[in-house]
Amino acid sequence: MSTLTQDANRLVRTAFCVSLTALCVPNLASAQEITLETRDGNTISGELIEFRDNTYVINSVLGLLNVRADQVECSGAACPSLDAGPVVWDVSLWGKRRAFTEHIEKLAELVDEKTDGEFTLNLSYGGLSPSVENLDGIAAGRFEMAQFCAGYHPEKNPALNVLELPFLGVSTLEQEIAVSLAVYEHPYTKASMAQWNATLLMPSPQPQQNIMGTGQPPTSLGDFRGMVIRAPGGIGDAVESLGATAVTIPAPRTAEAMQTGEVRAVSFAPHAHMSFGTIENGSWWTTNLNPGTTNCPVVVNTNALNSLNPEHRDALLSSVDASIEHYVDNYTNVTMKAWFPALEERSVIQLTFGDEILATINSVVAAPTAAQWIAENSNQGVPAQELYNAVIQTLAQSF
Repeated sequence: MSTLTQDANRLVRTAFCVSLTALCVPNLASAQEITLETRDGNTISGELIEFRDNTYVINSVLGLLNVRADQVECSGAACPSLDAGPVVWDVSLWGKRRAFTEHIEKLAELVDEKTDGEFTLNLSYGGLSPSVENLDGIAAGRFEMAQFCAGYHPEKNPALNVLELPFLGVSTLEQEIAVSLAVYEHPYTKASMAQWNATLLMPSPQPQQNIMGTGQPPTSLGDFRGMVIRAPGGIGDAVESLGATAVTIPAPRTAEAMQTGEVRAVSFAPHAHMSFGTIENGSWWTTNLNPGTTNCPVVVNTNALNSLNPEHRDALLSSVDASIEHYVDNYTNVTMKAWFPALEERSVIQLTFGDEILATINSVVAAPTAAQWIAENSNQGVPAQELYNAVIQTLAQSF
């Protein structure tokens, strides 16, 4: 089976997956012409050779094509009577079930309930794609939904990077949700995601990260000089401003990297320090450095979203708010209640910086880093100032 060339795909301009096939199928006297139409009005016609596995096999001007029935409407006397059965979406995650994925777990539960099992989300923790390739998988249509972190590949999602700038002043999960949605709704962000055939569904709000390290704890900011710290995106800029060296390592590898000495410390939100085992290796943790957070949205394949029938689409979209509310409640009342006892149980030293030091860090790092990000991205055609203003204005309205 060989895929359609990109030129042929553009010629047809269909919003569904088609592929040339080398099947040797005899001509059928009863074969009749049908027309397949996508939800955005594009059509392709041909003789229906057979219908199997919820797929039309038609002989068209482009050759023999396979077309998934759940992505088109069929018209013509030869159209078969369809019984598509339950719709199952594959969802690409990583690690294991944890606070970071509770909204997706809740979403799957609600969608299943609302559709009586006719639409389900198949959550896969690492079985579909590496975490750093989830956006690529969405673009390729290898799965219908995924979670990814902007800091893993900043060049692919320039608009989202504003949410990872250091020391933005976000202090609550509710504020993180608000600023995320403000950026997600910006026309440039939507257009940028459309290039990956992705539609932003909901944020994964995380509290400010802090650093868990091994060995002798730093007693001054100068002790961070030369320290290798796992810190992606804008958090990496923040720790490098302290003289440290920032590296990006996928979350599932962080505990190993600490054990082998590849990194001296790791910047994570509390749930991730527990989920990925860095708390088991750490001897100290900063309580209030708060360099920033990573923005890790949940996205869906746009074609898959458009192909849902109205009932299934409503079941998905109407469940988002309740899923995020569940996430916040779980993080507040389960994760954070377990965090400090876990530190004490492991005798992890908690380092708290004074207001004067924090004010110095903010003035030296926050404004210059934001200005540099705005200048660099504006030169690349990104409405960086607009995106930054959206964040700052949303924060101002949240107090």
